[in-house]
Amino acid sequence: MTMKKLLVPSTGPIAAAGRLALLLGGLLLAGCGKKHDAAAPPPAPLPTATVRVQTVASKPHVATEEVVGTVRSKLRAVLEAKVSGRIEQMRAAPGQTVKRGELLAQLNAPEIQAQLDQARAQLDQAERDFQRFATLVEQNAVTRQEFDAAQARQLVTRANVAAAETMLGYVRLTAPFDGVITRKLADVGDLAAPGKPLLELEDPAVLRLEANVGEALIDRIQQGQSLEARVPALTNALPATVAEIAPVADPASRTFLVKLDLPPTPGLRAGAFARLSVPVGESRALRVPAEAVLQRGQLEYVFVAADGRAQLRLVKTGKRFGAEVELLSGAAAGEKVIVSGAGQLREGQPLQLQP
Repeated sequence: MTMKKLLVPSTGPIAAAGRLALLLGGLLLAGCGKKHDAAAPPPAPLPTATVRVQTVASKPHVATEEVVGTVRSKLRAVLEAKVSGRIEQMRAAPGQTVKRGELLAQLNAPEIQAQLDQARAQLDQAERDFQRFATLVEQNAVTRQEFDAAQARQLVTRANVAAAETMLGYVRLTAPFDGVITRKLADVGDLAAPGKPLLELEDPAVLRLEANVGEALIDRIQQGQSLEARVPALTNALPATVAEIAPVADPASRTFLVKLDLPPTPGLRAGAFARLSVPVGESRALRVPAEAVLQRGQLEYVFVAADGRAQLRLVKTGKRFGAEVELLSGAAAGEKVIVSGAGQLREGQPLQLQP
């Protein structure tokens, strides 16, 4: 097959149009060539950052197991009436701060008042009889035995008055100590009776931790021992001193109730959830300052100073020890992690180490 050549006429309108198309194509090719030939400017060098470093070290620490517990008031009471009666006044409400001896509730018990009135009348009669018999015995008008009987009746009626006055005092329910009302279980009009709780009172100033410790750990806890307790609402751990250890286990849960005294701490409240660390052994762990570990989303990382530059390392952290945190992976002992200014660093940035 013979291919035919397409010839463009050298003269005429068609020739002029062809020459214009060739010229435009050449200009376009020239422009494209200039764009590809232009070199991108080199990136600006990173500035030198002055940082402080600390060597990753393997340090011993006591291995612990955590036991859950509850913060409770060391001094708490369930208040109930000692006599039966209809509640006439209820002056307490949950959250109310009360002082020792303050009236919280009062009962209406007219039968006790009647007993007191009867005992006082009998005492008045017995005292008059005793005075009369005392005069007659001096005149030998009555026998000594009759005088002794009158004296005994006087003493008995005095005791009856004291007993009635005591019973009448039970209609007033007062606070046994300074504290806060935590629960109100009855109100005005309810019938109060011995054994029926009316109010619950706690002292928020003195708190303790109560934890149920299993059989495998109870032998590692001693009276007076200081352990570490953590409350989610607080940042720092609290020292907890063992105050009481139950001598026998709960047959249902097979655990021993342990009570530990807590120091006065702002923000610590009764009823809070807590974790008690019980020592079970000793091991070693890599530790770095907690400020050296940065977080972005779910990733944790540190910057390591190597060959005068910053190197980013993804790490996995473990337990926290005060101002330090355990490194499970990502760095080795002897490497230098950056502990100040790490949040502004970039990978490969030159470093100047502070002495």
